[in-house]
Amino acid sequence: MPTPGAAALLAVAAALTAWAVVGAITELARRRQWLDRPNDRSLHTNPTPRLGGIGIVAGVGAAGAIAQLTGPWAFPWPLVLLGASVASVSLIDDLRGLPVALRFAVHLAAAVAAMLVYGAVDAVGLGQGEALALGWAAAPLTALWIVGFVNAFNFMDGIDGLAGGQALVAGLAWIAMGWATGQSAPVVLGVALASASLGFLRHNWSPARTFMGDVGSAFLGFLLATLPLLAAPRRAFAVPAVLIVWPFVFDTTFTLLRRLSRRENVFTAHRTHLYQRLTQSGWPHARVAALYMALAAGGAAIAVPMARNALPAWLGIAIVAAAAAALCGFVAGRERRLGGAGRT
Repeated sequence: MPTPGAAALLAVAAALTAWAVVGAITELARRRQWLDRPNDRSLHTNPTPRLGGIGIVAGVGAAGAIAQLTGPWAFPWPLVLLGASVASVSLIDDLRGLPVALRFAVHLAAAVAAMLVYGAVDAVGLGQGEALALGWAAAPLTALWIVGFVNAFNFMDGIDGLAGGQALVAGLAWIAMGWATGQSAPVVLGVALASASLGFLRHNWSPARTFMGDVGSAFLGFLLATLPLLAAPRRAFAVPAVLIVWPFVFDTTFTLLRRLSRRENVFTAHRTHLYQRLTQSGWPHARVAALYMALAAGGAAIAVPMARNALPAWLGIAIVAAAAAALCGFVAGRERRLGGAGRT
């Protein structure tokens, strides 16, 4: 387990590297016209440099290099390198565009490789020593979770500070869960992710000077989805891993089901995510991002004792379900008060 001083060193390395690289990439993207131009799905009005996610990858790599040189703990390089491979394909997609099927294939291949190295989640801990065994479905469900969350994270990267803020909170949650259970791998990677995200947010908080692009959202989504594979026992971290990112999981799932129920084409661009509806109803980007960070922090507060088997899963899930219902009600209430503003 890294000492607080060692963890601080990793954090500084990741944050400063991300901050510097994002700044450099932003200037390069502006000169080369690698810009995110407003479209039917966008909630920004001006062309904005993208590819800032390269800085997040660099920040995590810098933390890994420092950990390798200074600490006896093992940095999870296989997982990070798989995340970097996913990010590399997404970088090509950002610059030139790639078929959706190819990107899904890469996500699935990386998920399978991660399970070959670390294993699948074979059971879901219910708290207080109880667990639901997954049996033959362990590998398929783990792969579905990884691929699904990588794409959910990408869908949710739509306003200033939202994706970076979620990654910051989730990284801090993994630090807390790792420290509470005496496991260094979640702590070290959590420090790297949280700090690199913080360095990126210096450029991305509203009004954003740059966007992370798919290269950043795919990298963060993959690592946050696969972090439970590093923990032991994995079953104890299955539900907590979802709770710390529940706003993204819920918003994506709710919006998908809502569009399917309306027989809409789910593959077309839209602006009907809950966070998008909040923004269109008048809330500024910073306020929406802060709300989602607060909701994720609430999930993290539940996840930490659950990872220590000190809280039953059903109670944590019930609390989050109530928060999700409140979020839906709040968004719908704002739209009604504003005479339907923000509905699409």
